[in-house]
Amino acid sequence: MKQVSNMANTSNGSLATLLILFTVSAAIHTGAAQFPVQSQNLISDNISVVEGETATISCRVKNNDDSVIQLLNPNRQTIYFKDVRPLKDARFQLVNFSDNELRVSLSNVSLSDEGRYVCQLYTDPPQEAYADISVLIPPGNPIIESREDIVREGNETEITCTSMGSKPAATIKWMKGDKELQGKSKVEATYDRMFTVTSWLRFTVTKEDDGVPVVCIVDHPAVKDFQAQKYLEVQYKPEVTIKVEFPQGLIREGENLELTCQAKGKPQPHQVNWVRVDDDVPSHAVITGSDLFIENLNKSYNGTYRCVASNSVGETYADYILYVRDSQAGPEAQRLDHAVIGGVVAVVVFAMLCLLIVLGRYFARHKGTYFTHEAKGADDAADADTAIINAEGGHNNSDEKKEYYI
Repeated sequence: MKQVSNMANTSNGSLATLLILFTVSAAIHTGAAQFPVQSQNLISDNISVVEGETATISCRVKNNDDSVIQLLNPNRQTIYFKDVRPLKDARFQLVNFSDNELRVSLSNVSLSDEGRYVCQLYTDPPQEAYADISVLIPPGNPIIESREDIVREGNETEITCTSMGSKPAATIKWMKGDKELQGKSKVEATYDRMFTVTSWLRFTVTKEDDGVPVVCIVDHPAVKDFQAQKYLEVQYKPEVTIKVEFPQGLIREGENLELTCQAKGKPQPHQVNWVRVDDDVPSHAVITGSDLFIENLNKSYNGTYRCVASNSVGETYADYILYVRDSQAGPEAQRLDHAVIGGVVAVVVFAMLCLLIVLGRYFARHKGTYFTHEAKGADDAADADTAIINAEGGHNNSDEKKEYYI
């Protein structure tokens, strides 16, 4: 009987509380109807919160005249009426209550808490403001995969990056070293309102890409610097260079020559050969691995010597042109020969200039004079013979004519 009595008292207490709230609400409505306030303004803000964290809802009023503020959940259930919490959910806690604000926190937010929350102000007519809570769910660790582990230079490769279980959908971008590349993405929605994003990256590799990281970067409002990476392994043909061990500088007859072929590739070159272009390697030349040694050089050894290196990817080569000079043709002799040749050329040029000047002055100062003789009376003669016979005095009867030339 005592337990029944307690239960009855509890029920009566709950009914009394609800009756009081209803009476207060009705009284507020009546007062608001009699004294409308036009200057009151109710505002709230939308909220984005990561799953598991805390969201804070704020209902704010400008110029409140003691009107009651309450907060409702998306199902229109009262969370707080003034500073009283009718809803039995301990995750809601009162942060601040005053005439101008009702601020409530919601801890351990889950996807089911997402929706539109309503701030109500009991005026005439009642005012409402809305706070949309969006729950952000970070994606899982991105998964990066490649079509093949080892790629040959010049071939195309494909790398895939997958971001699963996020809300909203994540975006994916690609970096190769310090250069951004463009991929193609596809977004798929799952049954639980999550999203899976897959991005493909295709590009042609070069030997410079060997060892370079390709990074998949996932961009999402709930996480920062979320990424996965894969290092490229590229096979390429050998790179060949020839190094002269000795002699340094000019090569003269009687000296020895040693060349080293340096070949680098991936995989490492398995074969290195020396050949002479358009001729045979001297019979007494010694080839030891990548080294070529020729002693007692003479001019018959002049030519192009080629180092050829190969691996499973391909074959490349480098050339060295050998030019053997006379044994006495040292640096000093060469400098002397150059000086002599230069002196001879200078003397020849100077002589030609002097000759041109002398000839020019000679022709300018000497002018030619000569005489022409024409028979007098040629106009009266019947023919040329008569004209000559009639002419007398040789130069005495002739007119002197002068012509000049330069």
